[in-house]
Amino acid sequence: MSALAYDGGAMLGRQLRRIRNNPGLLILTQTMPITMLLFFGYVFGSALAMPGGQYRSFLVPGLLVATAANGIMTGMFQAAQDTHRGVMDRFRTLPMSRAAVPLGQASADLVVTAAGTVPFLLVGLAVGWRIEGSALEAAGALGLLLLFRFATTWVGIFLGLLTRNEEAAGQLGGATFLLPLLSNAYIPTDGLPGWLRTLAEWNPISAVTTALRDLFGNAPVPEGAAWPVAHPVAGSLVWCAVLLALFAPLAVRRYARGER
Repeated sequence: MSALAYDGGAMLGRQLRRIRNNPGLLILTQTMPITMLLFFGYVFGSALAMPGGQYRSFLVPGLLVATAANGIMTGMFQAAQDTHRGVMDRFRTLPMSRAAVPLGQASADLVVTAAGTVPFLLVGLAVGWRIEGSALEAAGALGLLLLFRFATTWVGIFLGLLTRNEEAAGQLGGATFLLPLLSNAYIPTDGLPGWLRTLAEWNPISAVTTALRDLFGNAPVPEGAAWPVAHPVAGSLVWCAVLLALFAPLAVRRYARGER
């Protein structure tokens, strides 16, 4: 375990330096959620039944979770890039824990996400979003958000190691944009057709989004929803546990095997 912590810390530092040396991509990924908040909040808010300010309070947790789900895309692209360029092959020749490289990537992504959440929340406060719950509940919401980002990053790392190609990872990662659209991140699901509502409510994004809205005090838990949304905190924790238990071992095994 100590070897894993040491090696993982070294890989964490490597990933953070890599991100620092690519400031354009960092700025784009951090400003995109803010742009979406301003666009959706003022354009879609005027088209929905709820008032604009109320919709923006409804939207902020949804965009936080939609951004966290993008861990699939970023994890996939970075892992595929390192694999395609032979970096992973060089790492495998070093005497280090096989879990250190994917763990370092996932941990670095978590650090960057935590830092990027701060300006987004400040803009959210500026457009009318407020934390109506307690400080402890708000801290729990942020912790749950980061846990979900950590879990989705492992999904992306595994898929990136599987594709082994930057272009393929970029195309497949773009498809993840559809995941928040099939959830309650942007609109309530109670007006959707029955089969589509069921699909949206079993989307992990819907459970985490509902949990954040409940913990922040922005919207009540909807009645008559599927179990993950009706019990959002428990449903979110179950989804995160399932994703981590499934994809973290798969990513480590895939990295250790290389091309075999």
